[in-house]
Amino acid sequence: MPMIHLTLPAGVLTGEARGELSEALPQTLLKWEGAPDTAFFRAQAWCRIEEVADGGFGALADDLPRFRVDVTVPGGALSERRKTGLIAEVTEKVLAAAGLGQSEALRVWVLIHEQPEGAWGAAGAVVKFEELTALAQGQCSPGD
Repeated sequence: MPMIHLTLPAGVLTGEARGELSEALPQTLLKWEGAPDTAFFRAQAWCRIEEVADGGFGALADDLPRFRVDVTVPGGALSERRKTGLIAEVTEKVLAAAGLGQSEALRVWVLIHEQPEGAWGAAGAVVKFEELTALAQGQCSPGD
């Protein structure tokens, strides 16, 4: 299932903004994957927000924050159109949460990691993309 990991400098987000992003980023990812908005799929979409100490991004030319968003999805889950939409919306949400404008968009890097078939597992078994698709289409229920 999809996972999203945001890495940013410590102290950039307020507690409220962090909480809002923790909910918004997985919802955004599920939307662009085309997954249904159900409790099951929301429970499978994970978000991790990791703050790094000063200097964690190395020596920078200025003091403005940088953001790295790693998105992990099954291979084939995102078309080029969906990737483009996901990157744009995630960038917008991160900038807004940090109180930055669109002119700072180059400070947000979104890296999509597609896991090849057979390289994704849960509950002690390999999870296949066709099984996830069937779940999303309501053709079977979890555990079938």
